[in-house]
Amino acid sequence: MALLAGPYLVTAALLAAGGAAKVVKPAPTATAMTEMGLPVPAVAVRAGAAVELAIASGALAGAGRPVALLVALSYLGFTGFVAAALRRGVPLSSCGCFGVADTPPTAVHLLVNVAAAAVAMAVALGAGGGGGLTEITAMDGSLLLRGTFVVLTAASVWFAYAALTLLPKLQGAPR
Repeated sequence: MALLAGPYLVTAALLAAGGAAKVVKPAPTATAMTEMGLPVPAVAVRAGAAVELAIASGALAGAGRPVALLVALSYLGFTGFVAAALRRGVPLSSCGCFGVADTPPTAVHLLVNVAAAAVAMAVALGAGGGGGLTEITAMDGSLLLRGTFVVLTAASVWFAYAALTLLPKLQGAPR
């Protein structure tokens, strides 16, 4: 099994979740872009989100190194947006990543994006494999091992999602 299979699946699944959420609810992203001085209509957000979802789907299907490069470039773009918002101190109510309100960009968000970009770039450069969901069928070992891999990967996706969407709410909660 490839060393980066789990982290790459987490990266691709987060990208898919964000893309799907923005296809359904583009308004938070359109608002965030406008607040950053880049007015983008909801239809353009939906189109970009559909591309994001297609890239993530390719990554999850194990489409290879060119798609991994697209995943890395996507996360580098997100990193730039979050870094600019944090640097400028623009009071965004939401980064728009998952179509959820009250999820402003945070330093944790920046770190998750940087880590995701690094994982995808490593896969794109051929380090550690990361062939998407096909890794599960290629794994040596028992069904229990494969099941454990799936459960741990899914838990990692949830924890990363929670860090990006729930943590900002908890940090802003009254004490």
